[in-house]
Amino acid sequence: MSEVSATERDIAPPAPGYWAMAGRKLLRDRAAMISLAVLVIIALLCAAAPWYAAHIAHTNPFRSNLSGTVMRHGKPVEVLGAANNPLHLGIEPIGPSWRLGPYMLGADQQGRDVAARLLYGGGNSLIISFAAAAVCLVLAAITGILAGFFGGWVDRVISWLLDALWAFPVFLLAISLSVVLIAHGIDLGLFRLDASSLALPITIIGVIYVPYVARPVRGLVMGLRQSDYVLAAIGIGAPAWRILWFDILPNVISALVVFAPLIIALDLLTEAALSFLSIGVQPPAASWGTIIHDGESLIYTRPMVAIAPGLAIVITVLALNILGDGLRDALDPRAKLRN
Repeated sequence: MSEVSATERDIAPPAPGYWAMAGRKLLRDRAAMISLAVLVIIALLCAAAPWYAAHIAHTNPFRSNLSGTVMRHGKPVEVLGAANNPLHLGIEPIGPSWRLGPYMLGADQQGRDVAARLLYGGGNSLIISFAAAAVCLVLAAITGILAGFFGGWVDRVISWLLDALWAFPVFLLAISLSVVLIAHGIDLGLFRLDASSLALPITIIGVIYVPYVARPVRGLVMGLRQSDYVLAAIGIGAPAWRILWFDILPNVISALVVFAPLIIALDLLTEAALSFLSIGVQPPAASWGTIIHDGESLIYTRPMVAIAPGLAIVITVLALNILGDGLRDALDPRAKLRN
């Protein structure tokens, strides 16, 4: 019995896998974990937008409230009152109450609750950013893997297409596509996207960043193509799809995971810019960019209308970048040495 126990003690536990080790490193990264918690909190708050509007704000954030009133300090106050100037000319939205309830962050020029719109707009901004990043990463993985593995005319054609996209400045290309497609939509018979659909900015933003991910993926795959185990698989006659699925793709996924937070952050900024220019999310829907656009005319009297979504974008992008740094350090042990 003692010999069996000694033998069992001599057997070393199996070494943790690559993803398990990366997960442990990431959990030990305090900054990355705080950033992930911040992102989760922001996502949960945005998901609670309908509940907040119905049970706390008691308002419809997509309907104008030009003649409404709200209770402040026990007295009814007009949501859109006379402007605070010597002649009381014009109208001015009610300011923030800074208390959990109706118009906590004040109203916009149409009398709509800014806090409720902030949560609804954040939901749309996050949906577009994450979905566009997924579109970008999938297309980049497909094009980068095919170009890097097969080479030859496949590589030349894909590289030409990527170069054509890369030749345009990102925002200029996004604005050009948005102006054209917002006006006419996309109609391919069985497949149609209207200007009001969130799928339209998702498609535009997802496509324009493909070259920025596909290029590094192509280079990575070209290196993997010359590795011993891939050459051995080719030598024994393994089919190409099997090599791509079992040997190439698992090594590419880690690079895509590192890219994901950075691409999401870029997509969020691009969506905000397009919506600010009124060629992104279309009314009656809202996003952080459209809310900043709504607050542009109120920047001197009710700056919180523009500041609140601006701060939300800054916090979200900062958290995504810190999380991306943590993923890079966890998935690539040589990253810190290169820095």
